[in-house]
Amino acid sequence: MGGGYGLGSVFALQSWQMIMFALLLMVGSFYLGTLFGNNVPIYVSHLPSNSTSSSLLGNSSMSNQVSITYRKVPLSIPENGMDVCPLKYAEYIPCHDISYLKELLPTLDLSRREELERHCPPLENRLFCLVPPPEDYKIPVKWPTSRDYVWRSNVNHTHLAEVKGGQNWVHEKDQLWWFPGGGTHFKHGAPEYIQRLGNMTTNETGTLSSAGVYQVLDVGCGVASFSAYLLPFDIQTMSFAPKDGHENQIQFALERGIGAMISALATKQMPYPSSSFEMVHCSRCRVDWHENDGILLKEIDRLLRPNGYFVYSAPPAYRKDKDFPMIWEKLVNLTTAMCWKLIARKVQTAIWIKQENPSCLIINVDRKVVQICDAEDDSKPSWKIPLRNCIHVTDQSYSQKLPPRPERVSVYSRSLRKIGVSQEEFDLDTLFWKAQVNQYWKLMNVSNADIRNVMDMNALYGGFAVALNNFPVWVMNVVPINMQNTLSAIYDRGLIGAFHDWCEPFSTYPRTYDLLHAYHLFSQYKSGEEGCLLEDIMLEMDRIVRPQGYIIIRDEPSITSRIQEIAPKYLWDVEMHTLQTKEKNPESVLICRKKFWAII
Repeated sequence: MGGGYGLGSVFALQSWQMIMFALLLMVGSFYLGTLFGNNVPIYVSHLPSNSTSSSLLGNSSMSNQVSITYRKVPLSIPENGMDVCPLKYAEYIPCHDISYLKELLPTLDLSRREELERHCPPLENRLFCLVPPPEDYKIPVKWPTSRDYVWRSNVNHTHLAEVKGGQNWVHEKDQLWWFPGGGTHFKHGAPEYIQRLGNMTTNETGTLSSAGVYQVLDVGCGVASFSAYLLPFDIQTMSFAPKDGHENQIQFALERGIGAMISALATKQMPYPSSSFEMVHCSRCRVDWHENDGILLKEIDRLLRPNGYFVYSAPPAYRKDKDFPMIWEKLVNLTTAMCWKLIARKVQTAIWIKQENPSCLIINVDRKVVQICDAEDDSKPSWKIPLRNCIHVTDQSYSQKLPPRPERVSVYSRSLRKIGVSQEEFDLDTLFWKAQVNQYWKLMNVSNADIRNVMDMNALYGGFAVALNNFPVWVMNVVPINMQNTLSAIYDRGLIGAFHDWCEPFSTYPRTYDLLHAYHLFSQYKSGEEGCLLEDIMLEMDRIVRPQGYIIIRDEPSITSRIQEIAPKYLWDVEMHTLQTKEKNPESVLICRKKFWAII
């Protein structure tokens, strides 16, 4: 059992004595520096560099200036280093920026919640300055303590605690946020709810694992407690929610050390490959599945593997008042047309299974109650593709039965053969990354507890993440859209990830990753296109990496030397090392570390 917790442990903490003990332990560890690292930042002054107050800071201050700076063409970096954005931009997410979204509202389809999707501003409207930490920011609590406790000042938003405290999402405990493990439909705890889902999917005989569930998509995940309590079963969860009225729910999840990203089901396909999940979970996820001829359900059908489950815990599944019976009837009709089978309905939850039943689909197409999508190339990344009101049928010649985790991480996906990657090349990649990870940890001089949230920015076959499989980390595997689509193979290995274009910022909050890995990423964007320059990608790296977090960069010599030259202007420490390539040739490796700085 991974994750370091028994299923019921969080509720043992509900006694006041245990809570006080935990708080005392954490406060003591804070002063000893064992759980939290160095909590003393260096300072960037908002005053002019020649002012008396600034000079009084002595060696603890930096020469970078606090200034609202926008991206200009041609790009230039000030001699004294990158400007620092003012404190009000501490939670700046460029492609989910409310001020820009307000300008777009008249052009968006609000009936389909298009405003919740990514909307990146034009280059001239993007900030080109370092995003500062909020006031009184502290180095995050380390895993596994962070599952239950995080610093309040790091996510200083009270709305969720006020409206969801009764459902045990999150409670305030002095300087900390406490996450008891509850949710809207499992206020008595995720462990009991997860066991119930296991019973419902196995006719009361087993668990989610015995039902074949190892990869889950959690829609509208809240603070991701469902995902946190699936970890002991070695179930990997891609949790997502929009940036909406439940302010900062994804920020809470990531601060806890749980894999999540900002996203929304609205008008475009999700940035995940087809047939990637054995379960899609919606617990009061605020998605109108019954609207628009069930087009969002058809996107879920695309993402589910054959015999995968759709779990729906929401009022239409159990209430008989208001419009809920009408909504339930629509859901039943839509899912029946898609050849899903309702296998369980009890205690506020309904579960369907996506049956392997081609003859059913043929009959329903003839009855004109559903349409089959025209054949398309599955190797094309799901990125900014409009949703289609039809059933996506996968190419069965490349489908395969996957073993459970952890054996799944060794699977050579047939989708790799489709794009010309041999078993030999795949095996070599796996061995290579196992050796490289050991070298990385020595070069960074970190313990296993120092790293939790990891992003592989150019994940290829997922070998880097597989090499970390026995570490207490989770990895967001990103496949750039201009690369071959290897994300299907990554999901076939039991991992999680997303498509992305690094000419745009990622859909996450600032300060969410402990380690970024960029393996030959920059050389994929060396065409000189504005917005995709080396300096632009470095700025996004700085935004999403935590203070004192690490960035590992391997690339062409001209690229690594340029990064080594300008990294100090981003307030990064940088060291150049040499490791071997897969072909046993020497290759430069940059180990960068973001300084812990703050505005004074």
